[in-house]
Amino acid sequence: MRLLKNQRGFTLIEMLIVMLIITVLIAIAIPNVTKQSSAVEEKGCKAFVQMVQGQVESYRMDFKALPTIENLTTEGYLKTGETNCPNGDTVTISPTGVVSSAKP
Repeated sequence: MRLLKNQRGFTLIEMLIVMLIITVLIAIAIPNVTKQSSAVEEKGCKAFVQMVQGQVESYRMDFKALPTIENLTTEGYLKTGETNCPNGDTVTISPTGVVSSAKP
């Protein structure tokens, strides 16, 4: 039986070092991903509020009156179920026609 000499391969120590490096990289990346997802939700809510503000102005031009969220959905300016921000904040329209969002 012939023994192979000069076999090349990874030792256990080399594999453990690679696993340690990968673990450290994942530990660094996960907090950054969670921060970015909350920032994306906030930007999505701001964009939704601006879109609703545009629909309020459109409703005001069409009907010469300030709408409520219910008026916007029944008249087709907003889809049914689109009364909250993507992050769950409640969208409200003030008596002066300014749209804002707040935590429920």
